[in-house]
Amino acid sequence: MADLDFFFDPVCPWAWITSRWVAEVQQLRQYDVQWKFISLKFLNEDKMDYSQMPAGYKDIHAAGTNGLRVAARARAEQGNDACGLVYTALGTSLHNNQEREKFVADPVAHIASLLTSVGLPAQWAESALDDSFDALIREETELALERTGKDVGTPILTFHPGAAKEASFFGPVIAEIPRGDAALKLWDAVETVATTSGMAELKRSLRSRPNFN
Repeated sequence: MADLDFFFDPVCPWAWITSRWVAEVQQLRQYDVQWKFISLKFLNEDKMDYSQMPAGYKDIHAAGTNGLRVAARARAEQGNDACGLVYTALGTSLHNNQEREKFVADPVAHIASLLTSVGLPAQWAESALDDSFDALIREETELALERTGKDVGTPILTFHPGAAKEASFFGPVIAEIPRGDAALKLWDAVETVATTSGMAELKRSLRSRPNFN
């Protein structure tokens, strides 16, 4: 049984920072993290008018779903660790290296190069434009919303999935990646809040700019 389910869309910068914090804690405490999917494209398809959004919004949401299709292919072929490796490659390219244009211009070619760079089969990139994994992505998107309610974004974390003390939250949304003891302190605090009976929401709207270092 996993210690944590982490629902991600690879284009979300906040999910990326939170995922790197989770990966830090995973190394320090050897937690079992299961990587799951939540599509911003599917999440917003019935409520977002892309014509009223900044230029490129629709394209980047589509790019996120393309990336999730490849991550789903990786999980189907080689399991959870391969899925996590795909997310790491996608997130590093999108956020640290600021290569969003490449995902939009030629997603298959760009993702193929990323897969090759981390030792995964380049042909998985063909799944970026294949909707055969969309039913699974929609299913996991709906699962995330069942666990938290619908007025949320990414990431969504489920602590102790399948256990009696299972608890899910949107967030934490953090602007920097905690490392070492700071990462563990935040983890313990968030887990405590998430699993406290009756706890529903803790939020503020002010945010610093995301720092991917």
